[in-house]
Amino acid sequence: MTVDTNSLDMHRHETDAGVLVPGIGAPSTVACLRSLRPRGIPTVVASETAETPAASSTYCDDVVRVPDPRADLQAYGDALLEVANRPDVRTIIPVREEDVYVLANRKDAFAEVVETNWPDFETLRRVQDRVELFAAADAAGVAVPETAVFDQWDDWERETIVKPRYTVAAPAYLGSNTDVESIGSTEYQIPGAPPDPQALVEERGHMPLVQERIDDSREFAFFALYDEGEPVATFQHCQRRGWKYCGGPSAYRETVYDQDLEDAGRAILDELEWHGLAMVEFLRDEADEKYKLMEINPRFWSSLPFSVRAGADFPYYYWQQALGEPVEDDASYEVGIGGHLLRGELSHVHSVLTEEYPMVERPSLTSTLANVATSLVREPRFDYAVADDPAPFFQDGLNLLRAFRDSRSDPEPGVEGETDHERSRSNELPQLEPLARDEDEAEPPSPTSQGITQTSPQLDD
Repeated sequence: MTVDTNSLDMHRHETDAGVLVPGIGAPSTVACLRSLRPRGIPTVVASETAETPAASSTYCDDVVRVPDPRADLQAYGDALLEVANRPDVRTIIPVREEDVYVLANRKDAFAEVVETNWPDFETLRRVQDRVELFAAADAAGVAVPETAVFDQWDDWERETIVKPRYTVAAPAYLGSNTDVESIGSTEYQIPGAPPDPQALVEERGHMPLVQERIDDSREFAFFALYDEGEPVATFQHCQRRGWKYCGGPSAYRETVYDQDLEDAGRAILDELEWHGLAMVEFLRDEADEKYKLMEINPRFWSSLPFSVRAGADFPYYYWQQALGEPVEDDASYEVGIGGHLLRGELSHVHSVLTEEYPMVERPSLTSTLANVATSLVREPRFDYAVADDPAPFFQDGLNLLRAFRDSRSDPEPGVEGETDHERSRSNELPQLEPLARDEDEAEPPSPTSQGITQTSPQLDD
């Protein structure tokens, strides 16, 4: 009797082979489950918290607890590798910076047990180290805002941003002996108020970057799946509203297509000879009408549910590529449609009601409510809220309520040196951030005594 091994392999792919997705607070994990499980692909969620919305999804087959990567990156990598050894796991989908760092840094070990559809570590480093990223952009002819390492910047009379050099606090970047768990936040600096360099380095564990501020809060993003330097699928959107009226993570975004954006996104990824997922973030500088590269997120983005709803089913493309199958991308998506993160819309309205940012004019509450309401009616697409899988939406709401309750019942004591304004902010509504800071874009700024602080893009759009 002759056994068709190819047929057996295909049968195993259809019935046994599954995917491991880290469970985070952003909607990207849930989007992966909703895309893959209906196709018969088993799903395993690995998370440091039981409250991840993905754990409550109809499309989640199993949940595994793992260490918090921001507390112990080595232990987290060990745990992922252990889960990857399961016979029902065929590949892993990275959804945050720590995920792709661990996977790339230990790619050889993971390659022994799963399909490794992500870049090698040297390529990843050129993205997670912004100095190397901007050098690659220069070589590719892609515009970037004027940027320098902090100790090389001397023009503090301009509106600037102080931001981390790296996108993840990891030994390969900060050194093996560092005890820094966070690379710090991004600070929008008011002209004439340079920060203390020694304090910055002590807090962050490295010398950060200074960058000119682009006066436009709209973020344009080019999304892609690459296969060994070649684009397989691409997508574009423009953020129309952030979590705050000054910007921040995406609350409402619309699909777009701009050849200049396509060219810029492809140019930098081609220069990197990229492999795997990428979200390439740009701001458009009206001064010279150029897209300026801000960063690349080398994993899934939190607005992924919107990409899928618009017709770009990246989780399935990723799965097909990982298994060496032809990617079923029809190279089209509907331009001009929109989608919302409802928690983000709530945060946006709250910012108009209660917050003030010196560098950005606050819109009227009336116009804000009208814009939000109109877009909700015209573009009823939501990252979490869907009829066939409602539980993640309610879990996300519970997480928000817990954050609000905790902020009210256990406020942090005032810190010596705080201004009255800073202390008063402890009684405001919390930032409505997802679990474990899982957004792509940085959170919007809040005033400080020296500048305007903005959480680093550790969240995972």
